[in-house]
Amino acid sequence: MNYLLTLGLTLTAASGTALAQTTSAPDTTRVALVPDAPRPLTFYGFVDGYYGYDFKHADTQDRPGFLYSHDRQNEFTVNNAIIGVRYDNGQVRGAVGLHAGTYVTANYAAEDQVFKHIYEAYAGFRPFEKAWLDAGIFTSHIGFESAISKDNWTLTRSLMAENSPYYEAGVRFTYEVDPKLTLTALALNGWQNIRENNQAKAVGTQIQWKPTDKLVMNSSGFYGNEQPRDLVRRRRYFHNFYTSYAATNRLALAVVFDVGKQESERRGGKADTWHTGAAFVRYQLADKWSATLRGEYYNADRGVVISSISPVAGDGNSQIRAASLNLDYAPASNVVVRMEGRGFRSPQAFLTDRNGQPTASYGNLTTSIALSF
Repeated sequence: MNYLLTLGLTLTAASGTALAQTTSAPDTTRVALVPDAPRPLTFYGFVDGYYGYDFKHADTQDRPGFLYSHDRQNEFTVNNAIIGVRYDNGQVRGAVGLHAGTYVTANYAAEDQVFKHIYEAYAGFRPFEKAWLDAGIFTSHIGFESAISKDNWTLTRSLMAENSPYYEAGVRFTYEVDPKLTLTALALNGWQNIRENNQAKAVGTQIQWKPTDKLVMNSSGFYGNEQPRDLVRRRRYFHNFYTSYAATNRLALAVVFDVGKQESERRGGKADTWHTGAAFVRYQLADKWSATLRGEYYNADRGVVISSISPVAGDGNSQIRAASLNLDYAPASNVVVRMEGRGFRSPQAFLTDRNGQPTASYGNLTTSIALSF
């Protein structure tokens, strides 16, 4: 009897020890195998300090009025400094970003003071799988280049990019058909304006297709009335197309083309049209060095868009050709040091030089150090 009791107690203790081992070991293994969950809340920042120098331009720190980014010369300053926060848990998302710099002064001059320093501010959710619906202020759906110079192939933006929207305010619906094709539809206050200036609204579209990792094709459209409420309605139609191709590990190419039309202020009058194009060739010289060559042109009836929203008085057309060479050095993945030389030429005088004489040519040099995090 004592033997049986002793045997029973021994088996019970052994089974208890085994049970403790089998219940604790899997828990430890399971915890070790669970990866860190992605953080839905992230912070980001960007700063672009620069110095520019102009040739054959009036004795002023302001560059020509059709340049809005890096638009100061002979002055050490900041083009754009951004700080922001983004939230995305896969079902809802949003962002708030603030910025300051010469880019803000030039591009947001017409906005209310309370809005000038908002880089982005929007909230969104998924109405169904693969779709997003966002409302607020966000970056433009138009163009190959953004307001963050570090992400662009060249330090300064092309003429077409400078004279098309940097930012927008409205509602944006995005649908990912598949990983290679994304469709976007937008309802907007207008052509780069946060505060509405008339009772009309604008619409936008975007189709972006990435058939391979090396090729990107994009088509963006805009339609709206861009005149203040006290002026006659003048509808604007616009389309932007670009494609970029990584030909080799070192060589990349891009072509961009814009075409637009705006109704005449005279009923039945000929519409003002503009068309512009640019070609980029980027080459990786070494591990941390690259160079980009850009050629571009801009043709606009009566200076439509490039001079102001309303065409300049008279029937003169704006015709400008430009070329630039960019040299980049990236000491780290989030830092780039850049130098760019750029020249402009027109069939007719379009600026006043340092001696107060009309000139048909203009050139500048711009250097920058940009950091993102």
